[in-house]
Amino acid sequence: MEEAAHMKILSLNVWGGMLHAPLLDYLAEADADIYCLQEVPRAVAARSQWLTYRDGAVELQQRANLYREIADVLPGHDGFFAPTARGELADGDVPCHQEFGLATFIRQDIAVIGQALDFVHGSFSPHGFGTHPRARNAHAFRLYDYEADRAVCVVQFHGLRELDGKGDTPNRTAQAEALIALIDRLHREDEGLIVCGDFNVLPDSSTFKALDRLGLTDLVTARGFSDTRTSLYTKPGRYADYMLVNDAVRIVDFTVVETPEVSDHRPLLLTIA
Repeated sequence: MEEAAHMKILSLNVWGGMLHAPLLDYLAEADADIYCLQEVPRAVAARSQWLTYRDGAVELQQRANLYREIADVLPGHDGFFAPTARGELADGDVPCHQEFGLATFIRQDIAVIGQALDFVHGSFSPHGFGTHPRARNAHAFRLYDYEADRAVCVVQFHGLRELDGKGDTPNRTAQAEALIALIDRLHREDEGLIVCGDFNVLPDSSTFKALDRLGLTDLVTARGFSDTRTSLYTKPGRYADYMLVNDAVRIVDFTVVETPEVSDHRPLLLTIA
């Protein structure tokens, strides 16, 4: 009997490429069909491999052009980059502009038959990263998998960060409604729907009650996983990342990957039939 076709979807907040070498190795070895990546930087004019980001007392090293590096290790995938903002970092002793946002990589033998891209909080900031809570976008793809002979909708987003924590706020309520509206523009009722990303909320968030209207169930909590952060994240509140599916998705396997540690977030890896 011929083995059924499977599709593998990976979601990960890549932390700006802080662990870029292990990260690139892992992404290449994961051999996913769809990569949904958050916190991806791109600075096409950078001279250096690393840039310095400063925000008040915070100073971080950002990989200069992580998007290009990921594209290079996934040559059989088409890449889609969706920035939320363009701000100024330091390239040694000179300023350098860098975009920051979502990246999606889709294996080239899967057809992209529809897209919906929009902001779910705020709007694009071309002249700086902006004040908190900063703008957030979502990117939805309607795909045709020739091997499985069916269409499926895959959506990723990076939920907004509120300075006072991960609880429910009016901004997050509005964000959930904007996300649902974006999905409704693309998804067909009888097709599989997968929504993933770094939601930046806790499992009891009203965001999930809103997404219930689309018939979505979160696999992280439903399957007993209690931690989506690695040892590099030292704060309390170990939930951030989620993967939701509707009943039309036939799950073969789902896991929250503990090792290797390639970010301060753990990858979420879903295989569907």
